[in-house]
Parts: sequence; C-alpha cells; structure tokens
Amino acid sequence: MFPPFPQESARFYCKKLIALIESGEVLLKQVARESSERKNQGLMIGALVCWKKDESVYGGKRVVLFAVSGNSKILELACCDEKSFSSKIGAQYFFVPSIVSGSEIEKALFENDKEIHLLTDKINQLKAAGTNQTDLLNLQKKRTELTDSSLQKVFSLYSFTNYIGKKISLNEIIKLHGSKLPPTGTGDCCAPKLLSFAFEKGYEIVSMDEVYFGKKTAHKTAGTSYPPCDERCGFILPSILGLEILYRDCDIVVVNKPSGLLSVPGRGEEKADCVENRVHFYFPQAPKQCAVHRLDMETSGLLVLALNKNAHRILNEQFAAGKVHKKYLALLDGILRGKPQGRTELPFRLDVENRPYQIYDEQNGKIGITEWKKLGVEVLKSNCGKDERKVTRIEFFPLTGRTHQLRLASSCPCEKGGLGIPIVGDSLYGNCKNGERLMLHSTEITFYHPSTGNLLHFICKPDF
Repeated sequence: MFPPFPQESARFYCKKLIALIESGEVLLKQVARESSERKNQGLMIGALVCWKKDESVYGGKRVVLFAVSGNSKILELACCDEKSFSSKIGAQYFFVPSIVSGSEIEKALFENDKEIHLLTDKINQLKAAGTNQTDLLNLQKKRTELTDSSLQKVFSLYSFTNYIGKKISLNEIIKLHGSKLPPTGTGDCCAPKLLSFAFEKGYEIVSMDEVYFGKKTAHKTAGTSYPPCDERCGFILPSILGLEILYRDCDIVVVNKPSGLLSVPGRGEEKADCVENRVHFYFPQAPKQCAVHRLDMETSGLLVLALNKNAHRILNEQFAAGKVHKKYLALLDGILRGKPQGRTELPFRLDVENRPYQIYDEQNGKIGITEWKKLGVEVLKSNCGKDERKVTRIEFFPLTGRTHQLRLASSCPCEKGGLGIPIVGDSLYGNCKNGERLMLHSTEITFYHPSTGNLLHFICKPDF
C-alpha cells in the first residue's frame, strides 16, 4: 500500500535505532517462541514521529514511537537509562509493545494444534502414496476448517485504537471485508502497533516509516525503507486511519472513499464527518475546502483532494476545462438489452421540494452528458446468499459533472433518452434492499499533477 504519511523524518529515527541495536545499546529481546519459518530471518523496524500536545510548550513536544514486526521480539535498553537514551535519540521515545503477546497467541492455538499436525502427517503420507484422492481432499478440508478456527480465535484477541480514539476489533474489520480472513500475522506489523498507540495517547502524526533489519532476502534489503504491506496492513489500516490513502505528496492526496461517507461536510453536526475533515485531521495545512470534486455519499471510489491553495486552484481549472477524465463501474438492476454502448444527454434540475432528488426538465434542466459501455450480464447474490438476480455490469464515462448524473442516466426511462434501469441499491431512483449499497464506484481518474504537470492515472477496483 502507499505510505500514508511522509517518511523522511521517521526513516532518520529508524536508522538511528538500528545503529544502536548494532552497537548493543538496544536489544532485540526474544519474548516468545519463534516459528521455524521465521528463524534467522530479519524484521521491520518502525518509527512514528508525533507531536504530543503540551500546554506548557508551544506547539507541543516531539515524540518518537518505535516498534518491531512480529510478536516474538521486543525492544529493550541494554544498559543506559531512559533519560540518556532519549538524549541520544534526540526526542522523547516509547518502545511500543505487540497488540497481543506471543503467549496469548500460543494459548489460542493450543486446542487445535495437535490435531492439525496429525492431519498434516496423514496428508503428506497420502500425497507420497499418490492414492486415495477422496480421502486426501477430505483431510485437507478438515485441516482448513481447523486452521481457520484457530485463526479466528487468534484474531478475536486483537483490537486497535482508531483515529478518533475508539477501539475497533479485528473481527469488526474482518466483517467489513465480507468475513474474509486475512493472513496469519495480521496486526503484528509495525504500522498498526504504532498508529494504535499514537491514537490512544492522542498524539498528532508527523511521519511514519519502516526499515528492514536483517539478512538480505529475495524481497528485502537491509537498511532499505518499505511501505506498509498490502496483505496485512492494507487489510486493517484503512479502518484504523479512517481513510484508504492511495497516493499522497506535498500537493495532493487521493483516497478510496467508502460508500456511506460524505465527501464534504453537510449541514449540522451529525453531518460533519466526511473525507474532507478526515484529511484535515492528518494534513491540517490543507485548504478548508480541499476536495476538488465530489462523490455522492453512497458512491465509492477515487476522490482527489488538494493539500494547498495553488494545487486546489490548478485542479479546479482542469475540471472546468474538461481535462480530467473519469471512469465509473456500476451494476444495473436488470438486463440491459440492445446496443452495447452509447451516450445519454439528459436535462435535469433539483426538485426544490424534495431535496436532493433531481427531476427531468427539458426547459430548465442542465444537460448531463454520459458515455457508457456494457460489459456483460451476471448474477448478483444477496448478502445472506438466499436471493439472486441478474444484473448488468456497465462502464460510465461522464463528460459533465451534474448532481446524480450517472444515477439519472441509468434510471431515466428509455423514451426520454436514459437506460431505463436503475443502479442496484439506489435509494433515490431505484430500489435499495435491506443491507444493500449503491453499486456505483469511481474506478479510474486521469489528470495533470498541479506542480509537475505529469499525467497521473489512478485505478481503484470496486468490491463488487
């Protein structure tokens, strides 16, 4: 995944800590049994640079949090006291422990561990014999069920403090991923430990980085900085951060907005939570209105925000000049027949007595122009798996940016120039069943970088 925060300052502290480990002033203490697969392998050294609010010090105090990946080792001072070590680091510091200890994990695994090993031996014997494929498959299925059960017991031990100081369990995060289990070791990387600790203490984040320490491998080189991993950190960090940051530099940040979250704040305190305010939480220097375009609350996908006024102005000019190109994916609630692609040009305006509903109006409406392409028909199953229906997967290419433009292009009757089939989960122009979301996702966006002028193209696949 893309590094969510600047890395330079944290990298400096990572390398300083590695030098102190190599000199023997800091120990990597073994506190749990190390798996045979991990023996003699390296690990990640992580640092998170924060501001600790302190009324007696203008701007607060700098704090550096350190962590190591895994749960079998911890950081410990060898001989010097904390004050002198803090002086060597050049800031107040904390060694952040594992979210769950190795002993707790071993206890959770103990119940099924013996049977899993026995099944593995039987599976290996059958593989060597090359017979009894039915028995082999049955044993493999049973072993998978047991390992999944053990994983679930381990994952139930993990919880994290998120960006607003609230606890979120790993089980809750797993549910957000359709109950798909993440890999073993999820929650043991540096990033979730560091971020959870910082949010629990109310620290403001400045920089985060992880540097590999150990023997060179096929994928990692000692002393090299690496971003949080896709498999584990990519699974949990968006829930801890409240944002899935796909790209960030000094000028812009690109996020994958989830369905159900506002792009910008609405009226009233209950509508204050939005992408814009979450970006401000991490990047307070960004303009107050930093979003350069919007997505409906129910729509998910790519959203671009500016981190300074100049970037905001330049990107706004690109949108106004039609230089920004976007592609959306949607599921229409039925089978779209006829030609495989086309274009809609429909006049719509706000229904002032039924906000935010838009109505077709040939006299006073503004034209919304959308090109579309049919990708195919597929079967959509309900969340409970009992009901299924045929839907049409479609690509939309909006050439204008009218409110609810794609939802209207879909639902507007054919005789008026629309497709005549609403998008699945559309609560305004279609039928949103219990537990459904709007199946509309901003999947691609192309624009010119506001400072370098380089052409940027972002792709973000939907979860449907």
